[in-house]
Amino acid sequence: MTSDDKGSTPVPAQRSVGAALTEDPAPGEVLLRVSGLQKHFPIRKGLLQRQSGAVKAVDGIDFEVRAGETLGVVGESGCGKSTMGRLITRLLEPTAGTVEFQGRDITHLGVAGMRPLRRDVQMIFQDPYSSLNPRHTIGTIVGAPFRLQRVSPEGGVKKEVQRLLEVVGLNPEHYNRYPHEFSGGQRQRIGIARALALKPKLVVADEPVSALDVSIQAQVVNLLDDLQTELGLTYVIIAHDLSVVRHVSDRIAVMYLGKIVELADRKSLYASPMHPYTKALMSAVPIPDPRRRTAKSERILLKGDVPSPISPPSGCRFHTRCWKATEICARQEPVFVELRPGQSVACHHPENAADQAPGDTVLLSAAVDAVAVVAVGKDAPAPTHVSDPSQVRTPSEAAADDA
Repeated sequence: MTSDDKGSTPVPAQRSVGAALTEDPAPGEVLLRVSGLQKHFPIRKGLLQRQSGAVKAVDGIDFEVRAGETLGVVGESGCGKSTMGRLITRLLEPTAGTVEFQGRDITHLGVAGMRPLRRDVQMIFQDPYSSLNPRHTIGTIVGAPFRLQRVSPEGGVKKEVQRLLEVVGLNPEHYNRYPHEFSGGQRQRIGIARALALKPKLVVADEPVSALDVSIQAQVVNLLDDLQTELGLTYVIIAHDLSVVRHVSDRIAVMYLGKIVELADRKSLYASPMHPYTKALMSAVPIPDPRRRTAKSERILLKGDVPSPISPPSGCRFHTRCWKATEICARQEPVFVELRPGQSVACHHPENAADQAPGDTVLLSAAVDAVAVVAVGKDAPAPTHVSDPSQVRTPSEAAADDA
């Protein structure tokens, strides 16, 4: 505590921006560990607002993030990706499970307990138009973390903010401008500058390029990649664009209806996906190769709608849309287990691996017409229903065969 010469009320001493609250993790050390994480949003009805159900947005997920790596999280809209990101940054209170940051349990820390950790865990929000206060200047927005954490950077806040703007590719003279004066890509860069202001160890990026034009997406993705190399950041990047995730991620987690169904390193996942849902996602990835613009490729189209997270299906949640579903899939939830080094999957009948339930071979009636295979390319025929899309090649396999 410090006070002025007149004996006024003491005020907290400001910390230097370089002062670390926790030790920097060694490369490869587990930085974030999530165990059994759940988030159920209650549904209330009636005059007394009694709970009649719950939206199971995240329903029991486990994963680790190591220092210096990038974990990509993919899945359909509504599968719980953004909720998961807000849970691990403690913007939402978990229903159950634990979140550990550098070995410390932060699951139920209050506002006062989380305030020091906000320096180490930051978030880049999805919408660059709504995440910036239109009434504040860029200098006020990017400088807010210093004011809230009572950090005094060397040279002053204005100088540090202008340096951050320059780091993310903006002009330091933009300090006194307002958000409406910038394009979407520039606004996202401002959000990145704000997230990096206090030199965090972990950055959660919630679909950082989904609202941007394709030409701007590449610039922002490359910026994130360069900043990770320069500052030694650890990322959890949430996205639905599989090409973006492939470019930036070291490992990838595939989510479906509140659960992680597959977790693997980038090369293994794209070359040989093991969960049928992952294979269906991979088949939809276009190959930007002009030499193959007239070549035919096959795409798996899943039939039916994604089940409601209010009352998810029993057993494996994907069995209502899976072409390999058997009775055990509808009755028993598969165990999330490592079937290959670095590649874990929750499936009774995984692709490219021995079945976890080899004795159950009778398909459910819904599995017969669960998918259709569409040929994409010149003079492509109409969609055809198949009961066994196991012969469908992923884009990586198709490109390798054509090569």
